[in-house]
Amino acid sequence: MWTLTLPGGTRAEVVAAEWHDAFAGTGLIATLAAMVATTLAATLARAAGVDFEIPDGGETIPLSGIAVVTGFFSVVGVVIAVALLRWSARPADRFVWTAVALTAMSLVPPLISGANAATIIALLGLHLVAAAVVVPVLARSLRTRILRPAPSATPRVGAASDSSA
Repeated sequence: MWTLTLPGGTRAEVVAAEWHDAFAGTGLIATLAAMVATTLAATLARAAGVDFEIPDGGETIPLSGIAVVTGFFSVVGVVIAVALLRWSARPADRFVWTAVALTAMSLVPPLISGANAATIIALLGLHLVAAAVVVPVLARSLRTRILRPAPSATPRVGAASDSSA
């Protein structure tokens, strides 16, 4: 069981099972959905003529590579969501801001890769597809976490709080 201190000093308990249920299930489903969505989008882009070739070394990004990288960074997002749930008073808001900033930063490598325009546009689109799948699901999950008030501590008899002195 975890105890969070909310603004104003209010304490709330979060049972570890709630974290597990919220993010092991929701996070896994969002990660798998993002992997499927980006792989499907990359398959469609490849069918439309996008070669996904990066000029440095002439390597072509395989579809499996797109799925693996999407899965890895989606799990990073889940870890960030769990950390914010644990240590932030406003985890959903902080998560959205963090995810937007990290998504914006993820758009830079395709732009400086030196790839052709079609590959750059497809890679940018794949980053946005993954974010569009994962971020709303995790943000919604953070917003719906139920926090139970922690039991208040009962003052000890004869404690120093007695002001009759």
